[in-house]
Amino acid sequence: MPKILITGCSSGFGLAIAHTFLSEGWEVVATMRTPRNDLLPSHDSLKVLALDVTDAESIANAVKAAGPIDALVNNAGVGMLSVLEGTEMSKIRELFETNVFGAMAMTKAVLPQMRDRRSGVIVNVSSSVTIKPLLALSVYSASKAALNAFTESLALEAGLFGIRAKLVLPGSAPTTGFGKNAVARMGMNIPEPYTAFVQDYLATLRSGTEFTTPDDVAQAVWRAVTEPDAPMKTPAGADAQTLFREAGQSVVQKDSRS
Repeated sequence: MPKILITGCSSGFGLAIAHTFLSEGWEVVATMRTPRNDLLPSHDSLKVLALDVTDAESIANAVKAAGPIDALVNNAGVGMLSVLEGTEMSKIRELFETNVFGAMAMTKAVLPQMRDRRSGVIVNVSSSVTIKPLLALSVYSASKAALNAFTESLALEAGLFGIRAKLVLPGSAPTTGFGKNAVARMGMNIPEPYTAFVQDYLATLRSGTEFTTPDDVAQAVWRAVTEPDAPMKTPAGADAQTLFREAGQSVVQKDSRS
């Protein structure tokens, strides 16, 4: 039975990914900063572990407790909605610590075992904001663009040893608490000269008709993990797929789950 480790499973995308792989018969190591055993159904194939991807000791403990894994999904992430002038440098560094350095640290921690076995899959959950520039997302977009570049080069390095590295790019997911959590943690200090522009932009977002659901992301991750010929970048959600098409990129729509 294959085993997968997923970061950021306390809600939203990570929780949906864990549900999907459990239902498909995988062993699932669901990690979160504050472990909770009431979020996923009790299952012999489920292990819930504490993990803070910005803490080296926490990473080492979680990887050791998980044991050998066949797939890693770097889903843990922090959002930020603000213009650059309204963002403290300490918050920018905090964002990159999770979104970029955390994914790098987790990947580095599991690569040796995958390299020894000459097999494994690493999927990094990025964002569709890297397809089209958007207002008030300069810092967040930069972190996800860095994750994209890292993953594409990593795929070449890891590929030498039979390891695949892929990206999943979700769109906007209003049914999750990601945006609310981002504002609560990172703040939303919009300087007065930018206020009208940002308010107009937010109104446009709210009037949109295409969005991404957690299940969209879970299905995209499933394909990225289980299909050897999956593309480097898989859009997740109707809005992300539309952005892909507008950018002239093809979208593969199929569900390979049994």
